[in-house]
Amino acid sequence: MKRIDAISKIIQELDDELVICNIGFPSRELYHVKDSKTHFYMLGSMGMASSIGLGLAMSVDRKVVVFDGDGSVLMNMGSLVTTYNQKPENLILVVLDNECYGSTGCQTTYASNLDLGKVAEAVGFERIFFFKDEINFKDVLKVKGPVFVHMKVEKGNAKVPIIDMHATTIKDRFMKEVCRE
Repeated sequence: MKRIDAISKIIQELDDELVICNIGFPSRELYHVKDSKTHFYMLGSMGMASSIGLGLAMSVDRKVVVFDGDGSVLMNMGSLVTTYNQKPENLILVVLDNECYGSTGCQTTYASNLDLGKVAEAVGFERIFFFKDEINFKDVLKVKGPVFVHMKVEKGNAKVPIIDMHATTIKDRFMKEVCRE
């Protein structure tokens, strides 16, 4: 399954959840599939989507879904340990694993040599889902977190345009949405 298709299938199941999306092409693909004021598109800070999502989940009651990549998770493995130890019940971390750094030229990551779901299990995550060809995200949404979703996707990026919003616009509208609680 292509990453954009995985994102599309997951987004179809979401209603009012807050979404943090990894930098580069994943954010562009999410924006192309469905733009929403509940989406925060990262335009920088590779490896920080999970950390931003954790901080957000700890400060709101709404469910928070983080779209991250295997390269970013490997770049910031400490976020898995911190997430597990903080145990936010409203956090779902979706790792879209294409075994490469998709936004910087598709250089191979070490995800091709290890199972990120087993890494999450070793850290202590108790709620782990693995998807490859099919996604049943309705079941994921029913579970109290923190939840780790390992989603294998094909290498490559969808041919989608850049996000045509300024970074401050993305931040301001997202913060307004978060603060409406």
